[in-house]
Amino acid sequence: YVNGVAEGWWPAWGERPTVAATTTPPIYPAPTASATASGEASMSGGYQIGPDGVLVRPAEHAASTYTKPELPEEAKENTERGAEAAAKHYLALIVYAWNTGDTQPLADMSAPTSKFASTYVRNIDDLYTNGWAYETSSVVDQVISVEPINPNGTDVPEGSILVTLHISSRDGVKCYGLRTKDNTEEYGSTMSFIMSWNNGKWMEVQGKVEADHAQS
Repeated sequence: YVNGVAEGWWPAWGERPTVAATTTPPIYPAPTASATASGEASMSGGYQIGPDGVLVRPAEHAASTYTKPELPEEAKENTERGAEAAAKHYLALIVYAWNTGDTQPLADMSAPTSKFASTYVRNIDDLYTNGWAYETSSVVDQVISVEPINPNGTDVPEGSILVTLHISSRDGVKCYGLRTKDNTEEYGSTMSFIMSWNNGKWMEVQGKVEADHAQS
């Protein structure tokens, strides 16, 4: 799910990134005449083509095979530990959204003013309009910092905590109509969330990510 700063999917603080990745996956050959003439389902790149003209998602990787992450008890605490747990849960909701197309849980935990969140929701919704994704993954391998951040009177409210994580991710398989992009290579990124305690729960108000190669 992490396509990297180079592809323009990652918003920095206050920036509005490109909606789609800049690289275009290869288009697989059209189905052969013999396949369609025989009445069998058309195939493209090893995938069956559905009646809507989109490759059929493999049943073993159906959206229903992914369980919605449950908010841990620690994430219900108005503490730095609670903010850290909430940030990790928020990351899990991003991964869940990519694998299922269900962006509502992510939106529910995001401030309406978060450009980071709105970009993810838009990109995922756009993908699932004419495609799907599976095997997206992200693992937190280091908590870099958890610290209070001063309010600024605009997009950083009182009671906000900045949580910075180092993560290892894989984009998995994505389908765009009749073409797929398969990327199982693992790569690292630094992801930061400003979490704010509001109405008895943590909300993401800002986010950004930076790929490891962009830091060198």
